[in-house]
Amino acid sequence: MVLPFLYFLEGLRNPVLDLIFSVITLCGEETVFMAVGMVVFWCVNKYQGYYLLCTGFVGTAVNQFLKMLCRVPRPWVKDPDFTIVESAREAASGYSFPSGHTQTSVGLFGGLARWNKGRVLRAVMLVLCVLVPLSRMYLGVHTPADVLVSVGVATVLVFVLYPLFKKAATSPRTMYALIGAITLAVVGFLAFISFFNFPQEVFHVDNVHNYISAKKNAFTLLGCMLGIAVIYTLDIKFIRFDTDAVLWAQIVKVIVGIGLVLAVKEGLRTPLEALCGNEFVARALRYFLMVIVGGGLWPMCFKYFPKKQDKRSKGDN
Repeated sequence: MVLPFLYFLEGLRNPVLDLIFSVITLCGEETVFMAVGMVVFWCVNKYQGYYLLCTGFVGTAVNQFLKMLCRVPRPWVKDPDFTIVESAREAASGYSFPSGHTQTSVGLFGGLARWNKGRVLRAVMLVLCVLVPLSRMYLGVHTPADVLVSVGVATVLVFVLYPLFKKAATSPRTMYALIGAITLAVVGFLAFISFFNFPQEVFHVDNVHNYISAKKNAFTLLGCMLGIAVIYTLDIKFIRFDTDAVLWAQIVKVIVGIGLVLAVKEGLRTPLEALCGNEFVARALRYFLMVIVGGGLWPMCFKYFPKKQDKRSKGDN
């Protein structure tokens, strides 16, 4: 039997709350994390962008490591009498412990609250840090233990990495150390997935999707971190892009930038798999190229956009 708290939440369900929490839980999706991270990187503060993205990457590595190490089944598998909100089932196909959506959302929104000083922004971000984990339990796809461990891991990463990325804004040595350490953590996770002596049940037809998903995530993270190492070097040595721009230019940055990243993500999937002959290697290369395009090539165009400070200067003359 699953925890009584989940049965309590199950008793509160109705179509309106189901819809509300189904929307809230989307804030923990990878697409939201990547989109917010890129917008901050392009339009607000590049080091805040590095901070949010890298916090998410290392958090995902820890989360996936714990999932494969503990291999805890979902609540409805533990207790067949327990029901879930069916719309949440598709995105809850892997192991239960700990919660990936919680890890991603608390790392992202907690990071935004830690970096920025605005009271309203902080309040909204902290509310989301509560609502997304709650949505995972309301929908029936995670237990309190699943979300509490993820909240704990994400909170530690948010506070530990914050001063380091603040220092990295003026210290390339610190930035390279951070990139190197996080990349090593990702490589360690990939080695664990590739060489750990998992029990045969992991490779059973009913469970093997968990292993495949974890391995995909490991190669994805490796491609992203190698890409970050490249774009950081390109930026400090050659590009040195500025996030400042007038409003219409910021909108163009986001729309075109996300379009370019999605074009690489979807357009190169099949060609790279054919070229590499290996789905996982192709995935790492594809995400590496996504980072290069989004974080290196596209920012090279930012110097052509008018800046707010230029507009103010003209108005003063």
